[in-house]
Amino acid sequence: MTKPRNNKRSHRRKPLDPARQAAFDVLRAVSEKDSYANLALPALLRDRGITGRDAAFATELTYGTCRTRGLLDAIIGAAAGRSPDNIDPVLLDLLRLGAYQLMRTRVEPHAAVSTTVEQAGIEFDSARAGFVNGVLRAISRRDEQSWVEELAPDALTDPVGHAAFVHAHPRWIAQAFVDALGADAGQLNALLASDDERPAVHLAARPGVLAAEKLAEQVDGTVGRYSPYAVYLSGGDPGQLAPIRDGAALVQDEGSQLVARALTLAELDGPDAGRWLDLCAGPGGKTALLAALAGDGRVTAVEPAPRRADLVEQNTAGLPVDVVRVDGRDPGLDPGFDRVLVDAPCTGLGALRRRPEARWRRVPGDVPQLAKLQRELLASAIRLTRPGGVVLYATCSPHLVETVGVVADALRRHPVTTLDARPLFDPVDGLGDGPYVQLWPHRHGTDAMFAAALKVG
Repeated sequence: MTKPRNNKRSHRRKPLDPARQAAFDVLRAVSEKDSYANLALPALLRDRGITGRDAAFATELTYGTCRTRGLLDAIIGAAAGRSPDNIDPVLLDLLRLGAYQLMRTRVEPHAAVSTTVEQAGIEFDSARAGFVNGVLRAISRRDEQSWVEELAPDALTDPVGHAAFVHAHPRWIAQAFVDALGADAGQLNALLASDDERPAVHLAARPGVLAAEKLAEQVDGTVGRYSPYAVYLSGGDPGQLAPIRDGAALVQDEGSQLVARALTLAELDGPDAGRWLDLCAGPGGKTALLAALAGDGRVTAVEPAPRRADLVEQNTAGLPVDVVRVDGRDPGLDPGFDRVLVDAPCTGLGALRRRPEARWRRVPGDVPQLAKLQRELLASAIRLTRPGGVVLYATCSPHLVETVGVVADALRRHPVTTLDARPLFDPVDGLGDGPYVQLWPHRHGTDAMFAAALKVG
């Protein structure tokens, strides 16, 4: 994008330091190109050779600013006396970067303001640098709590809206969480807060190749709470670990491990012929775990997206897996599978802690479209499963329309009955009344995975 510049002034101004520049560039990529911050930032840091404290600072600024965008925009709008929609997008990203430093970091206010103002002068001109200066100085005169008290919905008349504002979530997402929590709706604040915590990296030791205890020793990690394959990594780049490079382990959230394992534990009517199907396989983590547990069986992995299908092949190399690059809604496969996993595409509301900007990218209108796809995929899975076989439907979203709503539709339309999924997730506790399972980051330390087990015929 061509940026307006004032050539007479820009050479006198001091550009952003490498950490802030990296954060600003990623914010622009997220705003302008719909980039994913958790993919764009590590690549940029590598390309520019930014390491150590600078890399940590850039990461905090980038992810923190992305997560708190709605809160920052409300404060910026109040301080500027105009809607953020009426502020130039480049200028708005700069203001967000400066406001985040003022609200959520220990950066000296003078440094947060001056570095942002200087960059505004480089990007634009002295007039707009002055505008940035005025807005950030107005913000800096009060702390975050003071701004929240002024701008947040009333906690008594709109507790959900208040919690959403305080924890920088769109209100519709907070409401979806309340609906899914049900009787535990009082845990909303804890759930929203968990989305802002940096999640631990979870590894999955490949069954039959490496035990979780051995993996933990090799990577200086900790054996997981629930999955027999899980190891929690204390830090570092998992891609540099020998077990990951050698294919003895994968990076995989413990909740995803539990979902794949649950399918293998479900009781069938009649013998298991070892014909298993992963209908939404990309990028292949669950497929790899299923294949490692399949014994003499074989897993068919369906993935229509070319790049994701390539990842399935990479992540299942050497395992009994056949990758089929077709649409799971009509894959053209012969029916008769014993076990079928449908880890359906969803809003991803259960993994917001891993995708900093996702909460502001998703909109309520995404839900009906995805639910339609989910219903169609589950219907396809049921058709492909033999009588007495099991379908395990899962989403990384707790939204009721994507979870119990999709399952209820299948129960009405198809010859299936529900199994109690909770024993399949043993030894996980706090799973509620069943028959479905809902994991929670604030309760279980996993992504918010939903799972339902259905017996066919």
